[in-house]
Amino acid sequence: MQNIKTLIHARWVIPVIPEGQILENHSLAIYQGRIVDCLPRIEAETRYRDAHQIELTQHALIPGLINAHIHSPMSLLRGLADDLPLMEWLEKHIWPAETKWVSETFVRDGALLAIAEMLRGGITCFNDMYFFPEVVAQAAVEANMRAVIGMIVIDFPSRWAKTPEDYLRKGLELNDNYQNHPLIKTAFAPHAPYTVSDESLTQVAILSKELNIPVHMHIHETVEEINRSITQYGMRPLGRLQRLGLLSSRLLAVHMTQLTDQEFQTITKHGIHIVHCPESNLKLASGFCPVAKLYQAGINIALGTDSAASNNDLDMFVEMRLTALLAKALASDASAIPAKQALRMATLNGAQALGLEQEIGSLEIGKIADIVAVDLGGLETQPLYDPISQLVYTAGRDKVSDVWIAGQQVLKRRQFTTLDERLLLSRTQAWAERIKESRKFT
Repeated sequence: MQNIKTLIHARWVIPVIPEGQILENHSLAIYQGRIVDCLPRIEAETRYRDAHQIELTQHALIPGLINAHIHSPMSLLRGLADDLPLMEWLEKHIWPAETKWVSETFVRDGALLAIAEMLRGGITCFNDMYFFPEVVAQAAVEANMRAVIGMIVIDFPSRWAKTPEDYLRKGLELNDNYQNHPLIKTAFAPHAPYTVSDESLTQVAILSKELNIPVHMHIHETVEEINRSITQYGMRPLGRLQRLGLLSSRLLAVHMTQLTDQEFQTITKHGIHIVHCPESNLKLASGFCPVAKLYQAGINIALGTDSAASNNDLDMFVEMRLTALLAKALASDASAIPAKQALRMATLNGAQALGLEQEIGSLEIGKIADIVAVDLGGLETQPLYDPISQLVYTAGRDKVSDVWIAGQQVLKRRQFTTLDERLLLSRTQAWAERIKESRKFT
């Protein structure tokens, strides 16, 4: 008998690998933050009698969901300017609000609000892009949340940095400070082709290759972005990025709603990862990412929520469902992107895009114990014939009951163990009053 810390008994274990596998009445054994066994419950009870045992008799255990694109502090701007096209939303509302309000305190409070929402929705890892990234990293560590923190690069000054060189210098300091951290990794995060110069993008390409660090960037989000690039540079954004040396398997291209056949070939050739954000794309009328066609071409597709200011929630269950449904409609094929593939996009594909697939994204022996329990026993999820289909097409984030990150339980029967919910609500409401009051005079 092996000594282990925790034994979780569940009605179903859905490991994601092998794809579509459903293990009934199985248990996961956790020791020192990792999965050390996955076996039938009857065997687990005999083999691990001394373990702390957790009963989840009507639940499915899945890998922690991975939000591969978010601006977490923007949760404090949720609902500030709705029903507007992207560039009007950005230039007339969001950027002015950020200029006025963004500070270390704003970023910390917004990041913690987002982290709390994500944990309750079964998200155990997020890929962030925002100012004061060191503050987001600190908030994630305090909540025991896994994060890839973006080293943002943008041409205009902010309260965090004044010049592109300043952004890069501070980003590299962040990377140095979190080398080998168990929860925090980094990625270069140039905002978008239309906000970053050739010189800065070339420098990012060089550093990404030297340090083997991902690059996380909005690309081909709207028709307007494409037209601006053609006017300014004489080529589409993806072509410009190729000229600057940024296309590689380290690139996470977010949105990608505007693609030609030639660009499909370019994406495949370079092994670029796509981060699909269907709800944000729909709300901002940005366009449709051709997910089924990308999937058929063998391109890795991860899922993200984008910010709560453009979504307006951080709900990966909705993103999974929309991904599957939109793909079917756009392809005129009801079999396009089945539920098992949507679940993989929200888990293992996200890990692969971030270079973390050896550690997270599936419930395999030896991997880190980032685990989510989803209660499928209620009236709303009955009758139940296929747990994976039920997760994608029926269940919502309200069915998430328990969450573990690196074996530590951070959500227990929907209650936080690392965050103070009342304090978060109080700080969020205070920000809302200040921001609302200021807008009366603009």
